[in-house]
Amino acid sequence: MVKHLIILVLLSVLVVLGMQYPQIGVKGLLAAHDWVSQLLTQVFSGGQVGNTIRELLALLCIPVVVGLIPSIIYWVVRRHWVPYFMEIVWIVWLVQFGALAIAYKMV
Repeated sequence: MVKHLIILVLLSVLVVLGMQYPQIGVKGLLAAHDWVSQLLTQVFSGGQVGNTIRELLALLCIPVVVGLIPSIIYWVVRRHWVPYFMEIVWIVWLVQFGALAIAYKMV
């Protein structure tokens, strides 16, 4: 219990001191999401169903691509699939969802 508390305090100090770096990453993640969403507007109609499909694909595309990059590098080096691919995808998806939920504007 004490070990976990010490680790929590140390990680909190690191987060407070280095907050600008994750913010850059989250802004990049949101910019990539907006870019993919903008690209998909050329494919899907502007109606309710088209917008829903476009946003769904934009939400799923970025985490899969981010997960594929280290997976491909791992595959080139080790010649087998990275064991934690889906965990990487889930973490990126959760971060992206959190950032999108915070940045969401009611229309």
